[in-house]
Amino acid sequence: MTIKGTVDSVTFRNDDNGFGVIILDFGGNPLTVVGELGNVEEGEDLELTGRFMTHPRFGDQFRADTCIRTLPVEASAIQRYLAGGVVRGIGPVLAKKLVERFGDKTLEIMENAPERLTEIEGVTAAKAEKYAEEFRKVIGFRNLLSYFTKANIPSVYGIRAWRKYSENALELIDKNPYILCSRSIELPFLKAEGIASEKGIPKDSILRLTAGIGYILEENANAGHTCLPQDKLIEIAVNLLRVDREKILDAINQETECENLYIYFKDKRPFVMLRSYYSAETYISSRLAIMNSLSYDTKINYDEVIDLAEEENGIEYADKQREAINTALAKGFMVLTGGPGTGKTTTLNAIISLYEQQGIKPLICAPTGRAAKRASDLTGRDAKTIHRLLGVKAGGDYIAFEHNEDNLLECDAVIIDEMSMVDSLLFEALLRALPIDCKLIMVGDSDQLPSVGAGNVLHDIIESGTVPVIALTEIFRQAAQSSIVTNAHRIVKGDMPVIDNSSGDFFFLQSLDFESAAQLTVDLLETRLPKAYGFSPINDIQVLSPTRKGPLGTVELNKRLQSALNPKTREKSEIKTFLYTFRTGDKVMQTKNDYDISWKKGEEKGTGIFNGDIGVIVKLNKILGNITIDFDGRVAEYNVGMLDNLELAYAATVHKSQGSEFDAVVIPILGGYDQLYFRNLLYTAVTRAKKLIVIVGSVKRLEFMVQNNRKMNRYTCLKQMMIEESFGKKDEKESV
Repeated sequence: MTIKGTVDSVTFRNDDNGFGVIILDFGGNPLTVVGELGNVEEGEDLELTGRFMTHPRFGDQFRADTCIRTLPVEASAIQRYLAGGVVRGIGPVLAKKLVERFGDKTLEIMENAPERLTEIEGVTAAKAEKYAEEFRKVIGFRNLLSYFTKANIPSVYGIRAWRKYSENALELIDKNPYILCSRSIELPFLKAEGIASEKGIPKDSILRLTAGIGYILEENANAGHTCLPQDKLIEIAVNLLRVDREKILDAINQETECENLYIYFKDKRPFVMLRSYYSAETYISSRLAIMNSLSYDTKINYDEVIDLAEEENGIEYADKQREAINTALAKGFMVLTGGPGTGKTTTLNAIISLYEQQGIKPLICAPTGRAAKRASDLTGRDAKTIHRLLGVKAGGDYIAFEHNEDNLLECDAVIIDEMSMVDSLLFEALLRALPIDCKLIMVGDSDQLPSVGAGNVLHDIIESGTVPVIALTEIFRQAAQSSIVTNAHRIVKGDMPVIDNSSGDFFFLQSLDFESAAQLTVDLLETRLPKAYGFSPINDIQVLSPTRKGPLGTVELNKRLQSALNPKTREKSEIKTFLYTFRTGDKVMQTKNDYDISWKKGEEKGTGIFNGDIGVIVKLNKILGNITIDFDGRVAEYNVGMLDNLELAYAATVHKSQGSEFDAVVIPILGGYDQLYFRNLLYTAVTRAKKLIVIVGSVKRLEFMVQNNRKMNRYTCLKQMMIEESFGKKDEKESV
């Protein structure tokens, strides 16, 4: 319903997303109103559309979905409005003087005849102009938020637009609504389409076409592609934008001339790239080529040093391990890859120890907090996330770091663990911060899924053949006792895992219909695994699904698991979103990098919560819209405007689990789209488990998954760029 009233007081306001809590004078009675209200002030008249609710603790309130604001018109309301500090420099005393002098005309005079403010004692011409300028900004911001409200667009986008364009925002949006699709505002393209349609912008407008092309490339970047074949891009754009092919091609050419897009030819086929990904992949290829050439092989044989290390540590290294250690010492530039149980950690620890004996203290990093913690536990040395190592600087359309080519990291060597998870933009940022002669050891499992972010960096580096690669393949005796390890290697070779349930750590439970499979998954977490092994369903067990959708997808499983593991009670506060209900005690996951979120870990402070980070809601205030989440010791404060990037995490997709390990993993496999059920996705899921794995579903579906060797193919140009950097372009060689 729609109600009207005057703002009596502002209880809470978040200027980042417009969420507020106010007391409204509603027909002479106080009414609590919550919602995206913008920067409302005391004395304003509001028209609110929403619904009445009853909170068990705070009583009746009104949840506003839209808020239309009008400036106060009566002198008493104007005085309250100005006294609240809405115009910088005007407080209660001056507000009273202004209203006593100008009455109901006060705001009109401030906007249109500010020179009259000098009639008030103590207000100079300069102050009068300053007050007028501040008031015009207030009016501009109000008008912008009202514009978004009438367009049925959440006010958070209006706040972002104001932050970027200030008082010019409405004028710029009027000329080109598609600027709202930019990175710092991120309005969905189809929402901008609605505004553009109302403004009568033609379908073949270059503004629309270039925005549509950018949208397609950004969406594909979200799916992992750093580029698209030009013919494929044109085909998608024609279907989306409903214009002729030639007009799309003209728009692409115009954007390349402006260097917003780049064309790269791979095997004589043109690929279109956004500027950021073209910059990243060209920089990575050139920088690795330079580092490789500078890290010349000393040809020194370190066998005697390795022999001493074996004796000291009581370890006998395999031939490939010795080769890797020798390469790290003699050249200091390499990829170390291998599956579970092949001795990557043992090899890495030997490299670190021998580096330290040489007076080289390596920096150890990984892409995620969980991966960094695991690296720290395995090596016994401090390991940081790449973001923390580089130092995140918030602000601007693109992520920026404190360490870059102008402020290099102080290091002689860097070891990157879980390299398969590192995307193109993050790897570019790290390379820019490294000294040119720095040793670089990249460690990862090339059979795992590629990074969540765009790119296929580890795969492209290995496939380019331009960097020394040591692949560990021998499974060590102790690791071979684990069915998790042996079955993982069977899967990656295309062989069925042993599922006779005779081992103590790898189980298959057949369930041939969705309902029973879903209920069995819930039972495993709620009772069976905690009772049999003492595992915590929140901290120790993770459900990993190949898909988000369907009865065994993460969305539905999360709702069932939440109901079983963290049911609704009167004592637990909760906030509802379009997809989920969040309540105190819920296990949650961040689904998008957010570099601005502040966190505390004891005395340590930092910023940034990243895609795939898992935490637990420890406190939730529904009225103020505040949520406190503990991400493995990093405690961060969220508000309702940030919940779009948060989801329940009792069940997660396999993609989101990369770089993490869990004591126990449950994998439901039944039905679903064939293209989502493939070998290295299963391999990645299985290798997330440390102590126990349970697969629930159909043997037939499991067999299909093992046999389906469709890789996570991604469109990238890095491999070809690296080959060209190292060996020169083919046509250049022919001309020589």
